Amino acid sequence: MPEEITPELFAHLVELAALELTPDEAAYLRRELNRQLDAIHLLERTAIPPDTPITSHGVPYPRERRAPLRDDAPRPFPRRDALLQQAPETDPEGYVVVPDIPHETLS
Repeated sequence: MPEEITPELFAHLVELAALELTPDEAAYLRRELNRQLDAIHLLERTAIPPDTPITSHGVPYPRERRAPLRDDAPRPFPRRDALLQQAPETDPEGYVVVPDIPHETLS
Protein backbone atom coordinates (compact mmCIF):
# COMPACT_ATOMS: atom_id res chain seq x y z
CA MET A 1 0.00 0.00 0.00
CA PRO A 2 1.49 3.40 -0.93
CA GLU A 3 2.17 5.83 1.87
CA GLU A 4 -0.63 8.33 2.31
CA ILE A 5 1.53 10.88 4.04
CA THR A 6 4.11 11.74 1.43
CA PRO A 7 7.26 13.70 2.30
CA GLU A 8 5.67 16.78 0.70
CA LEU A 9 2.44 16.46 2.67
CA PHE A 10 4.38 15.80 5.86
CA ALA A 11 6.54 18.89 5.30
CA HIS A 12 3.37 20.94 4.85
CA LEU A 13 1.85 19.53 8.07
CA VAL A 14 5.07 20.19 9.98
CA GLU A 15 5.02 23.79 8.76
CA LEU A 16 1.36 24.26 9.74
CA ALA A 17 2.04 22.84 13.20
CA ALA A 18 5.21 24.96 13.54
CA LEU A 19 7.22 21.92 14.60
CA GLU A 20 10.98 21.84 14.74
CA LEU A 21 12.08 18.29 13.91
CA THR A 22 15.43 16.78 13.16
CA PRO A 23 15.55 14.70 9.96
CA ASP A 24 15.52 11.51 12.06
CA GLU A 25 12.53 12.70 14.10
CA ALA A 26 10.68 13.68 10.93
CA ALA A 27 11.33 10.32 9.27
CA TYR A 28 10.22 8.45 12.40
CA LEU A 29 7.06 10.51 12.85
CA ARG A 30 6.04 10.24 9.18
CA ARG A 31 6.61 6.48 9.24
CA GLU A 32 4.54 6.08 12.44
CA LEU A 33 1.69 8.21 11.10
CA ASN A 34 1.56 6.07 7.95
CA ARG A 35 1.52 2.91 10.09
CA GLN A 36 -1.41 4.28 12.09
CA LEU A 37 -3.30 5.08 8.90
CA ASP A 38 -2.63 1.54 7.66
CA ALA A 39 -4.11 0.16 10.90
CA ILE A 40 -7.17 2.41 10.54
CA HIS A 41 -7.73 1.23 6.97
CA LEU A 42 -7.42 -2.38 8.10
CA LEU A 43 -10.11 -1.76 10.73
CA GLU A 44 -12.32 -0.09 8.12
CA ARG A 45 -12.19 -3.25 6.00
CA THR A 46 -13.37 -5.42 8.91
CA ALA A 47 -16.88 -6.69 8.26
CA ILE A 48 -19.31 -5.91 11.06
CA PRO A 49 -22.68 -7.67 11.07
CA PRO A 50 -25.56 -5.20 10.78
CA ASP A 51 -27.17 -6.55 13.97
CA THR A 52 -24.11 -5.71 16.10
CA PRO A 53 -25.26 -3.41 18.90
CA ILE A 54 -23.58 -0.04 19.29
CA THR A 55 -21.21 0.04 22.23
CA SER A 56 -19.33 2.75 24.04
CA HIS A 57 -17.18 0.39 26.10
CA GLY A 58 -15.45 -2.83 25.09
CA VAL A 59 -16.36 -4.59 28.34
CA PRO A 60 -19.94 -5.10 29.52
CA TYR A 61 -20.58 -2.80 32.46
CA PRO A 62 -24.05 -3.60 33.83
CA ARG A 63 -25.87 -1.00 35.89
CA GLU A 64 -25.85 -3.20 39.02
CA ARG A 65 -22.02 -3.27 39.01
CA ARG A 66 -21.57 0.43 38.31
CA ALA A 67 -20.57 2.86 41.01
CA PRO A 68 -23.39 5.29 41.76
CA LEU A 69 -23.12 8.74 40.26
CA ARG A 70 -22.06 11.44 42.67
CA ASP A 71 -24.17 14.52 43.24
CA ASP A 72 -23.34 17.27 40.79
CA ALA A 73 -22.81 19.94 43.43
CA PRO A 74 -20.39 22.86 43.23
CA ARG A 75 -17.41 22.68 45.55
CA PRO A 76 -15.60 26.02 45.84
CA PHE A 77 -11.81 25.87 45.95
CA PRO A 78 -10.81 26.34 49.62
CA ARG A 79 -7.80 28.62 48.95
CA ARG A 80 -9.25 30.85 46.24
CA ASP A 81 -7.37 33.98 47.32
CA ALA A 82 -4.00 32.19 47.36
CA LEU A 83 -4.70 30.92 43.88
CA LEU A 84 -5.72 34.34 42.54
CA GLN A 85 -2.56 35.94 43.98
CA GLN A 86 -0.60 33.96 41.37
CA ALA A 87 -2.41 35.68 38.50
CA PRO A 88 -0.68 38.70 36.93
CA GLU A 89 -3.89 40.75 37.21
CA THR A 90 -7.33 40.27 38.75
CA ASP A 91 -10.42 42.46 38.91
CA PRO A 92 -12.27 43.46 42.10
CA GLU A 93 -14.77 40.62 41.65
CA GLY A 94 -12.01 38.00 41.71
CA TYR A 95 -11.76 37.21 38.00
CA VAL A 96 -8.42 36.83 36.21
CA VAL A 97 -7.86 39.66 33.72
CA VAL A 98 -6.44 38.53 30.38
CA PRO A 99 -5.27 40.64 27.44
CA ASP A 100 -7.84 41.45 24.81
CA ILE A 101 -7.46 39.17 21.79
CA PRO A 102 -8.01 41.07 18.55
CA HIS A 103 -10.19 39.21 16.08
CA GLU A 104 -11.53 39.60 12.62
CA THR A 105 -15.02 38.87 11.45
CA LEU A 106 -14.94 36.13 8.86
CA SER A 107 -17.29 36.51 5.95
